[in-house]
Amino acid sequence: MTSEIIDGIIQAFNLIFSLDPTVYTIVFRSLYVSGLATAMATLWSLPIAVILGMKNFRGKRFIKASFNAFLGMPTVVLGLLLFLLLKRSGPFGMLELLFTPLAISIGQAILMTPIIVSFTTSAIESVDMEIRELARTLGSTEIQASTAILREAAGGVTLAVIAGFNRGFAELGVATMIGGNVHGRTRLLTTAIALEINRADIAFSIALGVILVSIVYAMSLILNYLRRT
Repeated sequence: MTSEIIDGIIQAFNLIFSLDPTVYTIVFRSLYVSGLATAMATLWSLPIAVILGMKNFRGKRFIKASFNAFLGMPTVVLGLLLFLLLKRSGPFGMLELLFTPLAISIGQAILMTPIIVSFTTSAIESVDMEIRELARTLGSTEIQASTAILREAAGGVTLAVIAGFNRGFAELGVATMIGGNVHGRTRLLTTAIALEINRADIAFSIALGVILVSIVYAMSLILNYLRRT
């Protein structure tokens, strides 16, 4: 058993350092899918966070609490809901998105949204009150004032986006249920690891696992740096 694990580790690093095309095709597809998801989630999360961070209105506390509650949303539950919506007989079946990379990106973007909204809202609320009031009173438009405050909260916003990326990149449930783990199309790092373990391909699983952990770890180092600064 020990020798099998050692052999698997050696073969795994051979796959990594030989730039095995099968391994790196999965890596780049995973980065593309999660990168697109992060871009989409950021696009709609920042305006929501700006409103929550800068405006006072009825129901604000409930909305913030709801986003915080969904930080720990089980990915399999989200995957199930999206599957029911996107399947051929579902309300959005005509879009034919099920088992496509775009479907996974949409699912990951939804998963990232509570993180980006909650963290960015906190970052905006931590901006000095004088700066926030100054941005509002210097004749700025709403967009200009929001941009100025986001600039002041840039570190927190970046932290939110990176945390969102990590959440989507390392998840399994959504990618499996609405991606289908289709070879050459929707197979990502997490789904490929699960598949190869079932096939008892230890070396390939370890290679993918090492790359997955390395990317998440690198992003976490950036997060820690931003927290300190």
